[in-house]
Amino acid sequence: MPDKTRRARGAERARSAEGDELATSPFSRQIQGLGAEDLARRLIGATLLVRGAGGTVIETEAYTRDDPASHSYRGPTARNAAMFGPAGHAYVYRCYGIHLCLNVVARPGEAVLIRALAPHTGQELMEARRGNGLLCNGPGRLAQALGLSLADDGAPFDGGDLALLLPATAPELLVGPRIGISKAQDRPWRFGLAGATGLSRPFPSPGT
Repeated sequence: MPDKTRRARGAERARSAEGDELATSPFSRQIQGLGAEDLARRLIGATLLVRGAGGTVIETEAYTRDDPASHSYRGPTARNAAMFGPAGHAYVYRCYGIHLCLNVVARPGEAVLIRALAPHTGQELMEARRGNGLLCNGPGRLAQALGLSLADDGAPFDGGDLALLLPATAPELLVGPRIGISKAQDRPWRFGLAGATGLSRPFPSPGT
């Protein structure tokens, strides 16, 4: 299926779900009204599952509507429609025409990029998809290991194909500037799980 067709279907799914109370999952209710920065913090330590494969979220990045590095900065388009859809749904896009990236939608126009997982479920399946031991330390590797596709764009994290379970207690966080972007690089909107291995890149030491 062509990428444009998948994106169109994802955008249609996001629009149809908006305003439909039946589409509001327990996860969506838990994060209702949260901005991307707060959601990025809350997702650290959460369990992410995609069709029987997944792990613990150990690294995230926040992107807001007034953020020059965000896809939503210039307003809604066919590609970023899911970012303006319901909170608690997926925004999946192709980066540099090569790999996919998974985001969790917060308030309209805001989303959290999942940068790394500590895999614990369906590990053999993820290894088969990746073909090596580097499973989920980076958004592209993570998306491939989880078997994501553009058809997942706009899907809810309601326990169906995609699920997110927030941690019972807030873990200790690492905080630093976002990486892999050319604008608004100074914003400290990258978060990690303290003590975790498998981050996409080490966080700077405090005071540096």
